[in-house]
Amino acid sequence: MSTLPLPRADDTIVAIATAPGRGAIAVVRMSGPDATRIAERVIADFSAIALRVAHLASIRHPTGDTLLDHALVTRFQGPRSYTGEDVVEVSVHGGAVVPALVLSALISAGARQALPGEFTRRAVANGRMDLLQAEAVADLVDARSRMAHRVAIGQLDGGLSHRTAELRDAILNLEALIAYDIDFPEEDQSLVDRARVANGVTRAIDALDDLLATGDAGEMLHHGALVVIGGAPNAGKSSLFNALIGRQRAIVTNIPGTTRDAIEMLVEIRGWPVRLVDTAGLRESTDIVERLGIEISERYLADADVVLLCAESLDELVVLSRRADDLTSAPHLVLQTKSDLPRPSRQLEAKEYVPVSALTGDGLDDLTEKISSLLSERFGAAVGEAPLLTRERHRQAVTAARMELLAFREAWANNDPPSSVASIHLREAAHHLAELIGSVDVEDILGRVFSTFCVGK
Repeated sequence: MSTLPLPRADDTIVAIATAPGRGAIAVVRMSGPDATRIAERVIADFSAIALRVAHLASIRHPTGDTLLDHALVTRFQGPRSYTGEDVVEVSVHGGAVVPALVLSALISAGARQALPGEFTRRAVANGRMDLLQAEAVADLVDARSRMAHRVAIGQLDGGLSHRTAELRDAILNLEALIAYDIDFPEEDQSLVDRARVANGVTRAIDALDDLLATGDAGEMLHHGALVVIGGAPNAGKSSLFNALIGRQRAIVTNIPGTTRDAIEMLVEIRGWPVRLVDTAGLRESTDIVERLGIEISERYLADADVVLLCAESLDELVVLSRRADDLTSAPHLVLQTKSDLPRPSRQLEAKEYVPVSALTGDGLDDLTEKISSLLSERFGAAVGEAPLLTRERHRQAVTAARMELLAFREAWANNDPPSSVASIHLREAAHHLAELIGSVDVEDILGRVFSTFCVGK
């Protein structure tokens, strides 16, 4: 993965911190040692503006004195700012032209265009937050469900940071205990309780295992849980898809086989981020295009977290249930679609299926509740108040720390190599957890993390 060039920490940086496009306001953010001097060249009476209080001021270009806008200006003095440096935020009128002109004026006055994530990177460098909290900022911006928002807020509040720091401290305490014993060889008897060390390492390994178990849930929050609508042709799958997303997205006709490809939308179902997929009907077909669509359906079913199996009749449901068992290990809900229509005399027991009508909306609340329950069984233990790993970087660091602890535990149990050598594994485990928090200076890690941020964050 490519990384950004190492930025100069003594530059004063500036960027538009709001999304581009037409809007009421846009925010231009500037941070750095020369923020005050540059602002004085562009913002009228800047020196008279009180700290942390929005003030209406005229914005002019530093050359030519051209009036650019009347804006609300807020100044912050380091270290009590987002970046820990002197910061100036200018709320100008929105749109394409005004923010760009104000940005250009500040650059002409001496600021440099910020790189993606550079403001948050400076916040980390200046101790305003650690690396896990910085990643939570990006997760908060990218959150597309209430659950993703809740987890990101918990990370930003330091949940995972505190847990990681606690584990690191416990490992360092074990290393210190062994070091103390090594430093006093004249004692007749070892001062280290070997069982205490062994139990402490096992507890740390168990805690890391608990963190690793949250990785699937963390990935789900980024990408969404995969919920696939499968079933017979013309069984109302596309109508159900449209009803669940709240708009007409899939084509609906009375002709079987209308859906030839998978259609995917990210929606929120009872707080869960869900990748909802409408697929081609499962049946034997000699039509080449339809056959390709069925193969795509089968691949989605194989990867699904939850399958919604749709059919109108008992015979169809029995056949589809057997086929679904062969195609996927995911739990599936059996849906009797078009429940508003008269039913044949031969039906399933009520407990065996969920009746739904995309036309009237009957059964949709019950369906979303059941989907939520299945996702809770799959991810719910992890997506709660406890911190969880949300990125591959987290998994790699925790896995590396765990491997070092396993190596130490084996060496400690066999006393081979001796304690002075085996304790190196403890130090390495603590180092990997320090990398996770960002308390060690690893520029390659920082570059990879902040290259994914938007400019202005």
